[in-house]
Amino acid sequence: MGILNMVGGGLLVGAMLVLAVLIIVTIVRSVLGPRIADRIIAVNMVGTMIIMLIGILSVYLDENYLADICLLYAMVSFLGVVVLCKVYTGVYLQRKQIKADLGAVEDNLKRQNRKNGKDGEVS
Repeated sequence: MGILNMVGGGLLVGAMLVLAVLIIVTIVRSVLGPRIADRIIAVNMVGTMIIMLIGILSVYLDENYLADICLLYAMVSFLGVVVLCKVYTGVYLQRKQIKADLGAVEDNLKRQNRKNGKDGEVS
């Protein structure tokens, strides 16, 4: 049994190291992401990988309370991503409304110019 425990422990440590490297890569992705949606997905991925890391640590240290912390972190991470999506959606709709308002102003100016005999000129 001693060999199996050593191999299992080494496997868990290896998995934690791989997750740590992936978390760092994902954090870089969240900073460099070209769009806000990519950043939100990267933040969600970091949260998921931290949950896995805490779960593996719970098994490695044989501490059951870490599983509870893992569940709490999962709920907090989910709520954080929902809030980020809500904020992103609000900003997107606000920008879309501003563009729609600008488009309406341009259309109104075009109509006024057509009425006045200046065909299609926008000042």
